[in-house]
Amino acid sequence: MTVSRRNFLVGAGALSLAATMSARGRAASPAILSARQGTAQIAPADYAATPIWGYEGRTPGPLLRIRQGARLTRRFVNELPQASTIHWHGIRIDNAMDGVPDLTQKATPPNGQFLYDFTAPDAGTYWYHPHNRTWEQMARGLYGALIVEEPEAPRVDRDEVLLIDDWRLTQDARIADNFGMITDWAHGGRLGNWITVNGQSAFALSVKRYERLRLRLVNTANARIFSLGLEGLAGWIVALDGQPVAAPTLAGGRLILAPAQRMDLIVDVTSAPGSKAQLVSFDRNRPLSIAAFDIADTVRNERLPAPVPLPPNPVPALGPLDKARRATLRMEGGAMGGMRGAMIDGRMMGMRALVDTGKVWAFNGLADMPDTPLIAASAGETIRIKMINDTAWPHAMHLHGHHFRKIGPDKTPDPLRDTILMDRNETAEIAFVADNPSDWLLHCHMLEHSAGGMMTWLKVS
Repeated sequence: MTVSRRNFLVGAGALSLAATMSARGRAASPAILSARQGTAQIAPADYAATPIWGYEGRTPGPLLRIRQGARLTRRFVNELPQASTIHWHGIRIDNAMDGVPDLTQKATPPNGQFLYDFTAPDAGTYWYHPHNRTWEQMARGLYGALIVEEPEAPRVDRDEVLLIDDWRLTQDARIADNFGMITDWAHGGRLGNWITVNGQSAFALSVKRYERLRLRLVNTANARIFSLGLEGLAGWIVALDGQPVAAPTLAGGRLILAPAQRMDLIVDVTSAPGSKAQLVSFDRNRPLSIAAFDIADTVRNERLPAPVPLPPNPVPALGPLDKARRATLRMEGGAMGGMRGAMIDGRMMGMRALVDTGKVWAFNGLADMPDTPLIAASAGETIRIKMINDTAWPHAMHLHGHHFRKIGPDKTPDPLRDTILMDRNETAEIAFVADNPSDWLLHCHMLEHSAGGMMTWLKVS
């Protein structure tokens, strides 16, 4: 029997997991995190509850909080009718725990189980979601937040997690089951018609004037890019994708959050008691309130001083960029993209044949997960990837197992991120230290784009 690279990795991971479980045979049983069907009141109260898929049967799933450097152990139990996994988005963990079918593990079948066990090296805002049929399972509500707390938290009165999603609902408030529509896959992805925060259509908090809040914003939508704004709240951006920014920056104007991206804000309630503050989402420049902050009182006489930067995480510093190993990733395809064909399964196909297979996008002329990595690096090497969006659509590019910096024309690195928004016809370059050995996925987090061909991988050895 021929053993493929992916089968070897999965088999080796299973043997390692079995040995670990045997060594801990007398230890306490890990907590269970199940994926199962449930209902949620996504639409207003005069509608029936919506059938969803959720961790522990609810959406969002349980809010998980651990301290930086602590260990998280969860036995995933799959009670769904489809195979699934859990990807711990943004956490720089061991590859065997990353939850990517056929690359880091086998998908957990219905009624199956998988033990996730890892240590979180970085404080910040992260989240978890499936990585098998992600475009359907996430659209049904399968996701949750993972917060890794700093040893010393910043001075705030409250710490709130806001998971922002859009849903495609029918007139009777059910999730539209038109998954896999080629029009979604070839255009902007599955866009919804109903926005929620933490699964609620009228999310609201009672606050006080001059109260200081830490707002952890997470975009859990399949494909929607949120353009957000603050009203009656004033403050600073203190972290992006879980990683602290070097200095807090004013959170004025539009706050852009692509699918999978996170943004931590420290804000003060500045409106007067009896009024409202709100988080708004702009659609064609029309503001829609998605989170209300009802101001009932005053907590202090004036605003607190500006926050100090959050402590940096132990992400390795970039090496000399002129000595970095380089690769180029060209994004092709989609509607109005001009791609005539691409390679799939080792042979060239025209666009009509590609569409028949569900593939409408390509990286470097390949419309499927390649057998060879985009780049192979030794642990500790600095990597530069030039990304060219040669399509008519934006793409949210997510790298597993690492955080990177966008490199500007003057070679100045931007803040650390794990997901970068690439606008149509844009060229950008990212750089990172490949310090996490094994094979890591790089893909578009517009989930229909990823399933439609926008996936590749990197090898670190």
